[in-house]
Amino acid sequence: MASKPGILTEWPWTCLGNFKYLVLAPFVCHSTYTYFMSKDERQRDIVYIIILPLLLSRIIHNQIWISLSRYRTAKGNNRIVDKSIEFDQVDRESNWDDQIIFNGLLYYIGYLMLEQAHHMPVWRTDGIIIIGLLHSGPVEFLYYWLHRALHHHFLYSRYHSHHHSSIATEPITSVIHPFAEHLSYFTLFSIPLFTTVFTGTASIASFGAYVTYIDFMNNMGHCNFELIPKWIFSIFPPLKYFMYTPSYHSLHHTQFRTNYSLFMPMYDYIYDTLDKSSDTLYEKSLKREAEVPDVVHLTHLTTPESIYHLRLGFASLASNPHTSRWYFWLMWPVTLWSIMITWIYGRTFVVERNMFKNIKLQTWAIPKYRVQYFMKWQRETINNLIEESIMEADQKGIRVLSLGLLNQAKKLNSNGELYLKRHPQLKVKVVDGSSLAVAAVLNSIPKGTSHVVLRGRLSKVAYSIALALCQRGIQVATLHEEEYKRLNAKLTREAATNLVLSKSYVSKIWLVGDGLSEDEQLKAPKGTLFIPYSQFPPRKARKDCFYFNTPAMITPKHLENVDSCENWLPRRVMSAWRIAGILHALEGWNENECGDMMFDIDKVWKASVDHGFRPLTLVTTSTDQSKN
Repeated sequence: MASKPGILTEWPWTCLGNFKYLVLAPFVCHSTYTYFMSKDERQRDIVYIIILPLLLSRIIHNQIWISLSRYRTAKGNNRIVDKSIEFDQVDRESNWDDQIIFNGLLYYIGYLMLEQAHHMPVWRTDGIIIIGLLHSGPVEFLYYWLHRALHHHFLYSRYHSHHHSSIATEPITSVIHPFAEHLSYFTLFSIPLFTTVFTGTASIASFGAYVTYIDFMNNMGHCNFELIPKWIFSIFPPLKYFMYTPSYHSLHHTQFRTNYSLFMPMYDYIYDTLDKSSDTLYEKSLKREAEVPDVVHLTHLTTPESIYHLRLGFASLASNPHTSRWYFWLMWPVTLWSIMITWIYGRTFVVERNMFKNIKLQTWAIPKYRVQYFMKWQRETINNLIEESIMEADQKGIRVLSLGLLNQAKKLNSNGELYLKRHPQLKVKVVDGSSLAVAAVLNSIPKGTSHVVLRGRLSKVAYSIALALCQRGIQVATLHEEEYKRLNAKLTREAATNLVLSKSYVSKIWLVGDGLSEDEQLKAPKGTLFIPYSQFPPRKARKDCFYFNTPAMITPKHLENVDSCENWLPRRVMSAWRIAGILHALEGWNENECGDMMFDIDKVWKASVDHGFRPLTLVTTSTDQSKN
């Protein structure tokens, strides 16, 4: 929102929320009916029916740029601006598709009102030439002066400041403007289109190419990584007057009073508003190499739908905890395609970058889904991918690599110990984060608790929790004899006195892991607090009980570039396994935490609190659940 919002700031359909696409429904239905059902050949016009595919192609085009930009800026090579992107920017830019809806309405209305727009040919060379000349002349010239006017304090405070709220831009930043601004932009961009319509030189190709050109240049100019090779300008030097670069427009967002041109910098040269550092920043960005982080967190995909929740997927979904959406079933072809790609071929890829004080962080993802981790014939492939990631981290000089989700599974690699045995000379420290996960669970148990139920698949974390609780005099009840025997074998004789095999479900504090059934949840008393100790949350079967988040902590404000949620966790909440890697680097611990190795739980917890991480509370968890 602009600092002093002016009239026509909001879009007319803002009140419709996610149903805003319904404003196009009457036109889509009418165009479809007239094309497929009309008996009059004169009413069957491909121009009318092709508007919808054009709008859909624009959405896909924009999404490709979003994913590419987020991937490249996370890696760091050719990145232009290092300033972080936070949740407020993602929320502000979540309505980037409003301008596509707006354009769609105008296309449909224009078609119905203008007889000259009917039955356009597929191609006309003269029309394409006219559009090119009119864009280079009137459109670029008028835009330049409109843009300068928008930077006058009166218009800037009421309109254009909304766009300039984003210093580190993303491709969709290009279309984040108040409604009134979009009205003026469409008026400019319609000059070439209306001219060709009224002169009878319009064609489907010229319309589609011009709209695609505007989208391409807009997205490219705001992508925040330099991709235009230097040799292009060497071959044809005058090109610098007719095509800007991402670094060129990036300076406008950091300096504000230079580089006003739309896509063609010639008017900045003519009116002396060219930023003197344009060439320097361009060459510097081209030479910039990929960033080498201090800490890498290695995660993986969870459900088939999780591909959309990745930071590289849909920004609005990634910025909220992972939940299933009803419209995902409409996207099953894309989902199926992504699954097939991961089954046939896949390489670990960079998902996210962050900064914590002076520590550079990255998140890498193994392109495998949760279900694949339980398939024996997939284990070797997954282990190879994890091992390759560890070796790559070691070669790059990365200090710590933390294993997230099932990348540290006991059956898969013995909590990471497998890789240390294969490569005893590793310099990178491999951390499974179990100690902090245990500490997070212990500090989630309400004070004054005297007995708990421990139920779920036993793991390194579960054994450690049981031992810590029994040593503190808290009774730990198990519901299955096999679990009781396995736990009892791990405890000291003194601690084992607080471990009991119970058939009672009276305790209202349940520490749960994978394998907790819905039937067992239904036997718990009303008001029971379920606290997970596993990486994955249980499937919620009770509305009269409370479900705590998986082991995690609230991150401090100095964790930068946080614009996505970690799986199902709330905003600015990080899993204990991921935090453990950061602590390892901050504290300079020179040991691996793999296999049966456990750090001092109290020491790890104190270190996390000292560095600004805060424990989650039941209030925080309940508030987040009510929002989703």
